[in-house]
Amino acid sequence: MSSFEVHGGLRLKGEITPQGAKNEALQVICAVLLSSEEIILDNLPNILDVNNLIDLIKDLGVQVNRLSEKKCSFKAKSINQDYLKTKEFRKRAASLRGSIMIMGPLLARFGKAFFPKPGGDKIGRRRMDTHFFGFEKLGATFNFDSDDIFYTVQADKLTGNYMLLDEASVTGTANIVMAAVLAPGKTVIYNAACEPYIQQLCRMLTSMGAKIEGIGSNLLTIEGVKNLKGCTHRILPDMIEIGSFIGLAAMTGSEITIKDAAPEHLGIIPLAFHRMGINMHINKDEIYIPPKQNYTIETFIDGSIMTIADAPWPGLTPDLLSVFLVVATQANGSVLIHQKMFESRLFFVDKLIDMGARIILCDPHRATVIGLNQETPLRGSIMTSPDIRAGVALLIAALSARGKSVIHNIEQIDRGYENIDERLNALGAKIKRV
Repeated sequence: MSSFEVHGGLRLKGEITPQGAKNEALQVICAVLLSSEEIILDNLPNILDVNNLIDLIKDLGVQVNRLSEKKCSFKAKSINQDYLKTKEFRKRAASLRGSIMIMGPLLARFGKAFFPKPGGDKIGRRRMDTHFFGFEKLGATFNFDSDDIFYTVQADKLTGNYMLLDEASVTGTANIVMAAVLAPGKTVIYNAACEPYIQQLCRMLTSMGAKIEGIGSNLLTIEGVKNLKGCTHRILPDMIEIGSFIGLAAMTGSEITIKDAAPEHLGIIPLAFHRMGINMHINKDEIYIPPKQNYTIETFIDGSIMTIADAPWPGLTPDLLSVFLVVATQANGSVLIHQKMFESRLFFVDKLIDMGARIILCDPHRATVIGLNQETPLRGSIMTSPDIRAGVALLIAALSARGKSVIHNIEQIDRGYENIDERLNALGAKIKRV
């Protein structure tokens, strides 16, 4: 197990470029299984989850050629479906939640798919019902072996259908869309997720010959086609990493310019930071965060305490709530952080309390943060990263803290952030990988 040794209290300065979006990358990598022709993906992030998924589909029979550091060629001409029944596949797929999205493409192209119960971050229940509800609506038969903890879906023929999803699941929508693009007839998906990742997946599929209408809305209409061709697709910059850099700059009083940030795809994220009192200047594809000693959290019009809550897109992504919570610890004012979608994601606050933060954990979904207004810096501590997003939030806290901090289990951070220690050290941070 690796660790970070972090010497905090330093102000950073310089330019940084975000990696490609992790969540989009996982979707479009799975989508290469839909075609036997060559597909080129550009701006792939060099992170554990993405690299592990690439290794997984290689073992399925996909030919993978790395054209450059960020660009890969994929050709899924010959797929070994027997690999899906091996112990090695079960072990590897179960440890990588994003790999659940190979089921839709395999079902659409080969009529069957198998999958173990997926793992991923320990952030509470993350049910899979939406995925299989959609597959069944398209005509597939679903079976779950509770003893073996193994999912099976199969269909002699998929057929387009109307469906109203019970939740706007991002991975569920992606899986259903990838199954529907090759299903004869019309598929209508209402209450579909419409995050930029889903929009990008749909644009990639349309460039491959799929017929999808309603991209960017929660109502998708898909006309099934017989087959899909190859394409070249570029992945968006990671909005979670961009939000993390904005929070880091505010928390440490640093001057940071985020290059190639594609601000038009950030949705409500800049507004949410503005409500926290954080100013930024957006110029074309750049975001500049000026050095600032203090930032004051707004209140609502009636004077009541500000609430920052997650919601399906175009609401605030839940992946950034951990960052907002940490940033609030040094703000002027108070805020209620309401994590609606996952019931275990706020349990890392005990580590921040040990560092001197004033936080009241109301219940598994809500925490009230009373800002220290930069008057009392957090103090260095020894802690363990429980998941990707909490891990980077703890790293931000450590960079602002007085003294040395140690963060264990940084493999969780590496799953979602590319060489984060080297990139932040280039801005003046002191992070040592041990």
